[in-house]
Amino acid sequence: MKPRRKIYMVAGYNTISMGTGRKEFNPKKERAGLEEYLKEAGQGTLQQIGGAKNVDEGVVGNFMAARFNNQGHLGAFMAMIDQGLRYKPSLRVEGACASGGLALVSGIKSVLSESADTVLAIGVEVQNTVKAIYGADILATAGWNKRRKDGHAYFFPGQFSDRAGAYFQKYGREKTRLAMARWYRNAIENARLCTTAQEYANVTDDLDEAGIAEPNPKAFTDFLNYTDCSKVSDGASAIAIVSEEGLKKAGIPLKDAVEVVAVGHATDDITSNPEDPTVMSTIREAVKIALNDAGITVDQLATIETHDCFSIAGLITLESIGLAEPGKGADFILEGNTSRTGKIPINTTGGLIGWGHPTGATGVHQAVTVWEQLTGRAGDAQINIPADKPYALSINMGGDDRTVVAIVYKKTM
Repeated sequence: MKPRRKIYMVAGYNTISMGTGRKEFNPKKERAGLEEYLKEAGQGTLQQIGGAKNVDEGVVGNFMAARFNNQGHLGAFMAMIDQGLRYKPSLRVEGACASGGLALVSGIKSVLSESADTVLAIGVEVQNTVKAIYGADILATAGWNKRRKDGHAYFFPGQFSDRAGAYFQKYGREKTRLAMARWYRNAIENARLCTTAQEYANVTDDLDEAGIAEPNPKAFTDFLNYTDCSKVSDGASAIAIVSEEGLKKAGIPLKDAVEVVAVGHATDDITSNPEDPTVMSTIREAVKIALNDAGITVDQLATIETHDCFSIAGLITLESIGLAEPGKGADFILEGNTSRTGKIPINTTGGLIGWGHPTGATGVHQAVTVWEQLTGRAGDAQINIPADKPYALSINMGGDDRTVVAIVYKKTM
């Protein structure tokens, strides 16, 4: 989808991604709930755009509050965030781990339709409310329920362990494992530069050694260890999606916004298995749509925020979108191309493995990170944005490559 009018994103805000790894996290003590995360993120963005009076619509991306928090009807929490949002249209959208990306798509379409000049988009998930094994059962609903009884106890780690095993068999294990460990190292190094990241305080001395630790099938999965996986996270992210008129109403100069130049939204059959587990075919198609509509190639991107729910997902994605040839993703990573100083810095605040994965918030968090990078607001995590590469890409995936939102952004000035 190529927008028929100028659309921008501004005023991003992230709460802390809370969970194991954060010093403040204690599973035995009462912690912030869904309402607190929604309010913090929403107010964080409202304060940057001149308040609720400038918002026409709201949208919440969330996967499974109905089970993690026993709460539905999240669109009606907007007025709780700010009384100035009372009686304004708002809704909740869901697409598993791509719920945040779908919130962005919903807001973009509202601005495109001219029903709104400013949409407040929030992604949220609070999922440290149950033990990990029960949480895995809830998260498994992002896949086909009829396959659940035949799957691994930790369903999605099992699914991506199977992808890793297929990749090892096709392209070799040793170098691939080294690349997966490097992916983890890059994620933690980037997270250490972002104060809201779940792994911000990670003090592991030898990240490569931690990442290369052998999987333990008796305790977890056949081909993944714990460093290959994103953690269970609580958090929220918010951003404003605006037209040119919305920018004017908020009094925000163009240099403080990023332009949305294309969107790729693709889905596939949730009841089917991947035709080739070494390929992310839905990611491939969504990114192809976004890049084609933007009129650019992957080599023109300054940075990518990608959905590395597991390290193998990050590696396979590189190949599926054309950054590396099939079977060469490991080499691409080990050559340093994806590091913050490499050819194409990826997940500059840590991605899902380093920053965290509050499921429904992830797609919005990716947009906030891109906005920060392209407007020079990323603080210690800031990378260089070359003048001849003013573009960035976010890839938000739901389930095992079943729903994907890919967005191309452009630096405005």
